[in-house]
Amino acid sequence: MTVEAISAGAAMAEALKPVEVQQPAAGFGNWFTAELEKVNTGLVQSDQEAQRLALGEPLNLHEVMIHMEEAKLSFQLLAAVRNRMLEAYQEVMRTQV
Repeated sequence: MTVEAISAGAAMAEALKPVEVQQPAAGFGNWFTAELEKVNTGLVQSDQEAQRLALGEPLNLHEVMIHMEEAKLSFQLLAAVRNRMLEAYQEVMRTQV
């Protein structure tokens, strides 16, 4: 055997070693679920604040209105992202192979 054949065999053995499998990073689905929970929490909190304000508890009206507007905007953003995702999915499904 020549030195070149031995080194080629060593390189081939090195290439056949098992590769460590890395755990996949958190996917888009996990991120979207977390964001959905955040939006839901904000909506529930703003609703509770509005109910407490209606019952006459001493709350700052401006802060309650700001929280309600933040919850509304976050829900609108979530709905827009959902609609874009559906449009992208439908476009991919229409793609001819």
